[in-house]
Amino acid sequence: MSLVNKPAPNFQTDALVGDEFKILQSSDYSGRWLVLFFYPLDFTFVCPTEIVGFSDRSGQFEEINCSVLGCSTDSKFSHLAWTKQSRRSGGIGELKIPLLADFTKEISEDFGVLLPNGVALRGVFIIDPQGIVQWECVNALGVGRNIDEVLRVLQALQFVAEHGQVCPANWKPGREAMTPSPEGSKDWFRKHGNRRIKKS
Repeated sequence: MSLVNKPAPNFQTDALVGDEFKILQSSDYSGRWLVLFFYPLDFTFVCPTEIVGFSDRSGQFEEINCSVLGCSTDSKFSHLAWTKQSRRSGGIGELKIPLLADFTKEISEDFGVLLPNGVALRGVFIIDPQGIVQWECVNALGVGRNIDEVLRVLQALQFVAEHGQVCPANWKPGREAMTPSPEGSKDWFRKHGNRRIKKS
């Protein structure tokens, strides 16, 4: 069952932040947007591409008042060991984002992504500053996520929250939004005619 438009489950757990172990909780991110992504396991194959991707682009999220957290059912010690290996050696190296250690599997279960074998599906959740889930996407284990799309959706959600307009298909910052009314829809289509809706 979807969590969209519902309060995000609260969490408090050990985390790896840089080279340090800390306890992080959901209330730490009150008043900010939050991207929380789950991945199956440390020392695997698709996972590092996603974690490194989010880490390397964390500055773009921070610029628009959004924190990024990764989460798996591994221990904090496993997270640390993985960061001590270089990316060329199968590790993930130094990270700019925290990794939550959901060793009890409670967070994964609360967000509805826990599999019977004890690992999490590739779920990603965008949570607004009031703690409400605004978007979720869950992939099968073999398919990595598109970080550009997560960023695009975040920007669209922020635009809607700020301006009260809605974002048509494939909307990106700088493109025209739509007034959410029958006349607004007609006006948008009058301007754009029968032209194909842009992909990028």
